Amino acid sequence: MTNLGDLEIFASVVATGSMSLTGRALGFSPAVISKRIKRLEDRLGTRLLQRTTRQISLTEAGQGFYDRVLAILAGLEEAEAYIAGRSSQMHGTLKISAPTSFGRLHIAPHLKSFMQAHPDLAINLVLSDEFVDIVGGGFDLAIRIAELTDSSLVARRLAPVRRVLCASPAYIDAHGMPGDIEDLRRHTCLPAHNHDPWRLDGPQGSLTFRPEGRLITNSSEVVREAVIAGLGIALRSTWDIGPELRDGRLVQVLPAYEGSHNVTLSAVYPSRQFLPAKVRVFIDFLAELYGPLPYWER
Repeated sequence: MTNLGDLEIFASVVATGSMSLTGRALGFSPAVISKRIKRLEDRLGTRLLQRTTRQISLTEAGQGFYDRVLAILAGLEEAEAYIAGRSSQMHGTLKISAPTSFGRLHIAPHLKSFMQAHPDLAINLVLSDEFVDIVGGGFDLAIRIAELTDSSLVARRLAPVRRVLCASPAYIDAHGMPGDIEDLRRHTCLPAHNHDPWRLDGPQGSLTFRPEGRLITNSSEVVREAVIAGLGIALRSTWDIGPELRDGRLVQVLPAYEGSHNVTLSAVYPSRQFLPAKVRVFIDFLAELYGPLPYWER
C-alpha cells in the first residue's frame, strides 16, 4: 500500500511546483523529497512528474493520479474533522484567488466576520486580474467574473453580474449622448484592461463591439477612474460603479444595451469528489452574503 506521507509530498510538489519549497514547508531536504517522489513512481510503475532544471510538470498519468490524490486527502481532512468534533471549527489556511477590484471592494470588508466565526482558519487572499492556474498555484478556490468554459473545474454561481455602458455628466455635456451602438464610433471609448471586446445584449439580441480609445492600461481600476474623470464611455459592472450611478457622478448610456448576461460571479475550485469543509463553508458564506439580488443592486 502506498505511503500516505508520499501522497502528501506529491500533492505539495504539484501545488508549489518546487521540491525545494515543499522540502522547506515539510522540514525535509530537496534530496529527500526527490527520493520520496521516486519511491512513489517506482511503487506505481509510472512516471508522475516531468522534471527539468527550470520547472516540474505533471505527466498525463500524473494529472489523473493527482486529481484522485486530492480527493483522498480532502476525504481524510473531513474524516479528521468529524472525529475531532470540529466540523464547524475550520483549521489550516484557505488560499483564495480573486479579481483585484472585486476582492478589495466585496471580499476584504467582509473577512472580519468570517474569520471571527472561524478563529483557527487563516486566509491567504491573492488579488489578480489574471486567471490563475488554481491547481498549479495551490489555490483552494478562485472567485471569477466571466463566462466559464473550463470543464475541468467545478463552478458554483454566487451572484448575477450586471454591466452597463456609462459616462460622466461632464463627458455627455461636452460630446452629447450616443443615439445608438453605431453612434459610439464617434465617441471616445475606454477599452477594458484585458482588451476584450464589449459583448452586449440588446433589443436585437447579442452583439460584439470593439471599443477604440487613446487610453490603454492593464488595470481595471484605471479604467474606472478614467470614466469617472470624464475621459470617455466605458462598460462597467454595477458592483464597481454602483455608488457613482446613484449619486450622479456617472450616468448610464444606451440603457437598452447591457453586458452579456452569461457573465456571472462564481466560485471555482478543482474538480474533486470531497470538497474540504473550509472551502465549502467559505463558498456558502459568500453565496449568502451576495445572493440572487446582490446588495450593490439594492
